[in-house]
Amino acid sequence: MQKTTIINRERAIVVGMVRPDQSRAMVDEYLDELELLADTAGAEVVERVVQERKRMDAAFMIGRGKLEELAAMAKYLDADLIIFDDDLTPAQVKNIEQLCHNKILDRSGLILDIFAKNARTREARTQVELAQLNYLLPRLTRQWTHLSRQVGGIGVRGPGETQLEVDRRLVRKRIRCLEDDLEKISLQRTNRRKSRQNVFKAALVGYTNVGKSTLLNVLTDAGVLVEDRLFATLDSTIRAVELSDHRRLLLIDTVGFIRKLPHHLVASFKSTLEEAADADMLLHVVDVSNPSFREQMHTVASVLKELNLDEKPTLKVFNKIDKIEDNALLAELQASEQPCVFVSAARGIFVNEMVVKLTEFIDLQGRRMTVSLPVQESRAIARLHELAEILNVDYQDSRAIIELKTDDVNAQKIEHLVSSF
Repeated sequence: MQKTTIINRERAIVVGMVRPDQSRAMVDEYLDELELLADTAGAEVVERVVQERKRMDAAFMIGRGKLEELAAMAKYLDADLIIFDDDLTPAQVKNIEQLCHNKILDRSGLILDIFAKNARTREARTQVELAQLNYLLPRLTRQWTHLSRQVGGIGVRGPGETQLEVDRRLVRKRIRCLEDDLEKISLQRTNRRKSRQNVFKAALVGYTNVGKSTLLNVLTDAGVLVEDRLFATLDSTIRAVELSDHRRLLLIDTVGFIRKLPHHLVASFKSTLEEAADADMLLHVVDVSNPSFREQMHTVASVLKELNLDEKPTLKVFNKIDKIEDNALLAELQASEQPCVFVSAARGIFVNEMVVKLTEFIDLQGRRMTVSLPVQESRAIARLHELAEILNVDYQDSRAIIELKTDDVNAQKIEHLVSSF
């Protein structure tokens, strides 16, 4: 007999605020996404609250009066959790908790909880813990009831050290240890990347849940976890794609981006995103069926700029076209968003055409060179095969005239190699 496991989901209320520079429709979209985040974390959203204000209340975020209504609603609905779409200050968390007597989370805290749930590898767990501690450190004030205790004893006469100060010191010490661990992990990644420096690399970037992992699976049979959930993938995955003419491409899947992505999360996941920094080009995957896909594209562009990746050659991949009935939209994007391709990764539509386009795009990025080497320098010629794609070899007298194509980095190495002959 099969056993059925019943999971008690926490009941949550989501809260958003409309400011003068925002529309109600935009805030509703943010809350739709917040509900998806809550569902991914394992909560059931039972109500949403929206408050219009000219500015944020420094003490209670949405104002004391509205917060009192929220407290009564939470009690009536038997809610366990209240989630705010905007980041809360430590003082606001304290004040809201005292008034509502509920567990309080903001958007950053919710994302961190999802990251902790989905972290599988040592690197991901290290990055998540570092981000959580950086988030927790300024919010330690009311985390535990023992914070008012005093620590005394021989050698620490006087007022002593409060437990809060001890906790902060321990958290800072742990943060330093995690930062050291990430430095070591980053060094290991750098060493691994050296072995891949002669292969063309493309990184899949994009908003979370747009189909990057699905596309990776279709192109490479990678078997990466695919779920209709935000942040289902945290670790970067690298797989080879066989192109035409016996050429291959390394495809790198990265963590998805999201609106209002906290800066400390970007910093903590820097080592994972370094894989994208090392790539020769970016594949910006877009869920064209999402009504907010343009804003999502803008969010991704902003994060790429923050990571200094906005100048990399980029091919836009508009995914999920099988869900689009308006062909005029695709025609508009075809004209305005070049270079681009249109696919449905889940159904395999136009994936082969994408590979052809990708091959053409790579050809445009390569640098063509013609070099001359003595035919007896077999080691130097073998080195050229490692650094470049050999297009043609012509033997004239005692020299080999070699036409090749490579990237700018390897072109400098080839120039240095050839200059000695």
